[in-house]
Amino acid sequence: MAEGERTIASNRKARHEYHILERLETGIALTGTEVKSLRAGKVALREAYAQERGGELWLVGATIEPYEQGNRANHEPTRDRKLLAHKHEIEELASRVAEKGLTLIPLRLYFKDGRVKAEIALARGKEGIDKRRALADRDVRREIDREMKTRFRG
Repeated sequence: MAEGERTIASNRKARHEYHILERLETGIALTGTEVKSLRAGKVALREAYAQERGGELWLVGATIEPYEQGNRANHEPTRDRKLLAHKHEIEELASRVAEKGLTLIPLRLYFKDGRVKAEIALARGKEGIDKRRALADRDVRREIDREMKTRFRG
């Protein structure tokens, strides 16, 4: 992690459900109560995705809980939020998403030098066999590491 960077929330399900092809750091347009709620860690990215609409990127399905000390001007928890990226990046992502089976998913939200950033990824959905193979590979690697530690330690 870079200096001044603190993760707010990560989408752990994404790495299990998708093959990550490309990553992009974007800004995110938020209201004041949303930022305060994010500082408290009240966010869910599990069902969120990003889409291109009218030349802009939007984060859809992310839930930022209302700020506890907020008043009647509190934000809507599930509203679509604009992602801030360069026009050429948006156009490139939109053309790649038009390919069959590709989608944009948020991997994590984080503070970077006092600003909220979203890391989104261009991803392709995994099939059931791919998910099982990834789990099996992870278990094998974990077992090998465990054996190596015991052999070299004692």
